[in-house]
Amino acid sequence: MTSLMLLCTIAGRQAAIPAHAIRSVIEIDAVEPIPGTPPWIVGLTALRSQALTVVDCRVALGFESAGDPVGSRAAVIALDGHLYALVVDDASDVEEIEGDIQQLRGGFGRQWADAALGMVETPRGPAIILDVPALLGLDQSEAA
Repeated sequence: MTSLMLLCTIAGRQAAIPAHAIRSVIEIDAVEPIPGTPPWIVGLTALRSQALTVVDCRVALGFESAGDPVGSRAAVIALDGHLYALVVDDASDVEEIEGDIQQLRGGFGRQWADAALGMVETPRGPAIILDVPALLGLDQSEAA
């Protein structure tokens, strides 16, 4: 199997987001906080006059935030009619990945296990494939 994946780093681990889900990769310019949201939702930002919900992937996974996301890279995805900017530590490149998705091996912690579709080997080593609906706390029926 061959698929395209955006390789990124979150909380010191190499992760991959299926490229078919990604609209673009941006740098966060500004964020407007939203009162009463879960801690992983940082606020709103704009991209070409469209509102994006800014999600701190580190916090969504149960890790400490890297701080203010302004200036950070984010993968823009559309899910269930909403646009999200998934803030990552670093987004390197879209790579063509060959091979089957493997089961996530132990040692990564529950945070990763709950938000992963599995693992894939990349030219830079193994990467955890993010299950974006799970990362956002949506069940599959909500993400349809």
